[in-house]
Amino acid sequence: MPSSISAFEGTCVSIPCRFDFPDELRPAVVHGVWYFNSPYPKNYPPVVFKSRTQVVHESFQGRSRLLGDLGLRNCTLLLSNLSPELGGKYYFRGDLGGYNQYTFSEHSILDIINTPNIVVPLEVVAGTEVEVSCMVPDNCPELRPELSWLGHDGLGEPAVLGRLREDEGTWVQVSLLHFVPTREANGHRLGCQASFPNTTLQFEGYASLDVKYPPVIVEMNSSVEAIEGSHVSLLCGADSNPPPLLTWMRDGTVLQEAVTESLFLELDEVTPREDGVYACLAENAYGQDNRTVGLSVMYAPWKPTVNGTVVAVEGETVSILCSTQSNPDPILTIFKEKQILGTVIYESELQLELPAVTPEDDGEYWCVAENQYGQRATAFNLSVEFAPVILLESHCAAARDTVQCLCVVKSNPEPSVAFELPSRNVTVNETEREFVYSERSGLLLTSILTLRGQAQAPPRVICTSRNLYGTKSLELPFQGAHRLMWAKIGPVGAVVAFAILIAIVCYITQTRRKKNVTESPSFSSGDNPPVLFSSDFRISGAPEKYESERRLGSERRLLGLRGEPPELDLSYSHSDLGKRPTKDSYTLTEELAEYAEIRVK
Repeated sequence: MPSSISAFEGTCVSIPCRFDFPDELRPAVVHGVWYFNSPYPKNYPPVVFKSRTQVVHESFQGRSRLLGDLGLRNCTLLLSNLSPELGGKYYFRGDLGGYNQYTFSEHSILDIINTPNIVVPLEVVAGTEVEVSCMVPDNCPELRPELSWLGHDGLGEPAVLGRLREDEGTWVQVSLLHFVPTREANGHRLGCQASFPNTTLQFEGYASLDVKYPPVIVEMNSSVEAIEGSHVSLLCGADSNPPPLLTWMRDGTVLQEAVTESLFLELDEVTPREDGVYACLAENAYGQDNRTVGLSVMYAPWKPTVNGTVVAVEGETVSILCSTQSNPDPILTIFKEKQILGTVIYESELQLELPAVTPEDDGEYWCVAENQYGQRATAFNLSVEFAPVILLESHCAAARDTVQCLCVVKSNPEPSVAFELPSRNVTVNETEREFVYSERSGLLLTSILTLRGQAQAPPRVICTSRNLYGTKSLELPFQGAHRLMWAKIGPVGAVVAFAILIAIVCYITQTRRKKNVTESPSFSSGDNPPVLFSSDFRISGAPEKYESERRLGSERRLLGLRGEPPELDLSYSHSDLGKRPTKDSYTLTEELAEYAEIRVK
C-alpha cells in the first residue's frame, strides 16, 4: 500500500493494497481485517473493515468497504464521506484460518485536505520563464476533480496536463501555468480551484509569488544646495528582492552602508569641503544600480589673495592678479582711494593691468570680493620707484643772522640730499646733523639746512637730491630777504622812522580837529573842548600786532624752526620812546622795523 495518500474532505479515497502469503498454505478461505491507528488486536484498535463478521467501529459504519478480492490477494479499501477525524494510519491483517494470521507492519497514512497544492519553483527570477503547477489528489473513483486558475491575468494561459499516476499507485490531477514574471509580479497572489461536478464541493488554494529581481533606486534627492554651517540629509531608497545593500560613497570612499530599502546620509555643519558629488550604490545577488547627487555648499568669499608686482619702476607695466573662492562666484573689485580700477562679475579672478605706472600709482589698494553670503577684502601696496623730484615749496628764508633752507623731495627709494653753496665752495650733506635736519613722510623727504651768523647777504643755496634712478638739483629761492635790510638800518634809522610816523599821525589828528571846528556852527568857547591825553595816544594799527605775530609764527613753522620764537611787544606809547632799548633778542628798533614791514604788506 502507499505510505501516504490524501483526499479532499467530503469525498472518498481508495487505498490500493496488495498482500502475499506462502503458496504451500493453500487456505480454503482468505479473510482480512483493516485496523485504524494500531496493528495489534490485543490493543483493541478500531476496526475499519472485517470480512469475517462485518462488524466495524461506529466511526466507519457505512463509510468503508472492500474493493479488492482477498482470494486474489487484493486488499484495496474504499472510504467514503471523509471527515477530518478519519485521517490517520491504516493497517491490514491477513487471516488464513487457525494460527495463520498476520498483521503487516506496512501501513498507509491518510491525509484529509481542503486546499489544492500549488507548487512554485524555489526561485522565481524576474525576466526568466517559470512553471507553476496546481496538484490535487484524484483517488476517489466516484468523484473526479476539475481544476481552474485564479488571479492569473497577465501571467499567461494555463495548460492542463490531466491525471497522473504517482510512484506508489496514487493518482493526482495537475494543471500547469507558464509565464515570465516581472518585478511587479512580486507578491502577486496566484490561486487554484478544485471543483467536483454535480456537487457543491469546491476547494481553493493560493500562493504568493516571491519574484527575485535586482535593485532599482527609486528615491533620491535631486541636486541639493545648502548654506555653509547648515544640516544636510541625503536619502537613497531602492526597490529590490531580496533587500539591497545600500552604500553612500564619495570619491571612492564609503561613508555609510546598510542592508535596507532606504538609507539616510546625515551631514552636520557642512563646509565647502563637503561640496561635491555623492553616489548611492544598491546591490544584491541579482544585480546592482547606482545614482549620484550633487551637493553645492553656498558660502561667502574667502579672503582674496593677491599675486603680482608689488614693486615697479616708473614707466613699467604692472600686472596684479586678485583671486578668491566662493559659491556662488563673487563680484571682484579693485579700489584705490575709493576709485574703482577694475571689476568682474561672477568670476573668481580679476587681472588688473597698469600700463606705464607713475608715482601717483604708488599707494594702498584694496581687492574686495562679495556675494549674497558675505564680503571679504585684502589690502596690498604698490611701490613705484622713480627719480627724485624737488617740489616747488622748497626755498630759503632769513631771520636776523640765521638762514634756513627747506628742500622738499619726492622720491622712491629714499634719496640722499646735499646743499651746495657755490659762492663759498661748500657742500653740506644730510649726514651733518649739526647743520641739516631731515624727516621722511611717505614719499616726501624734507631736509632743513640752518646757517647761523650770516651777517652778510644770504648766500646762493642749491639743493641736490639723488637715488639709483637719477639726480635732481634746484637753486632755492629766498623769501623774506628784506627783513635783513631793516635789521641792518640800525637803531638810529628806526628811531627816525618812528618819529616821522608819529609826526604824520599828529598832523592828521590836528587837521581833522580844525576841520570839525570849522564845520560845526554850534561850537562856542563856553563848551568843553575835546582833550587828547597822552595816555590815550596809540600808534595807529597797533591792535593788528596779533596778526603780525600770527604771520611770523606761520613763517617760522614753514621754516621748521624748533623752539618758541621771542614774542614781539608793539604796544609802546610815545612816553616810552626816550627809553634805552633793551638787550632782548629783538630790540625796539627791530620790532618797529618788523611792524612797519607788516603794515606795508
